[in-house]
Amino acid sequence: MRMNETDEKRAAVLREWFDRVDSDKSGSITALQLKTALAVGNLEFSLSVVQQMIRMYDFDRNGTMSFQEFVALNNFLLKVQHAFSDLERGRGFLLPDDVFEALVKIGFMLDSPAFYSVCESFDQSKNGRFRLDDFISLCIFLQSARNLFNSFDTAKQGRVTLDLNQFVYCNANCRI
Repeated sequence: MRMNETDEKRAAVLREWFDRVDSDKSGSITALQLKTALAVGNLEFSLSVVQQMIRMYDFDRNGTMSFQEFVALNNFLLKVQHAFSDLERGRGFLLPDDVFEALVKIGFMLDSPAFYSVCESFDQSKNGRFRLDDFISLCIFLQSARNLFNSFDTAKQGRVTLDLNQFVYCNANCRI
């Protein structure tokens, strides 16, 4: 399938950004390089969140992000950012009800206990206001958890049974 002109321009902009971040010209970027680049765009994330971003889309499992992997991450972040922008109403933050609605738009359906648990964990200032970086961190966690869950849900039934080792593995791989 041929890209249209808009897609080509977007790919060129992403390539230019990626090449600037890839300061050593290795063809991949590290978590520290990505963290620094995101901070330039006023998105402040802990190194552990950025490492989780890389793990989510590190298709070749080498611990860094190639351009193709970066494009996949960028697509996810754009979807998250659009959901945030649609609901923040000029305030610069989402309230818990807005977070729930935004998560549904992205495709996350959580029951009340799970939803309030992740809200409590990702509400950095503990005031019920989720800035964009808080919301992105929450979505990174949920997408990582979903990816891991799906790897165990081979029958696609929406349920898994884990032994202790698998449970520990899951927790270690969803840490932020």
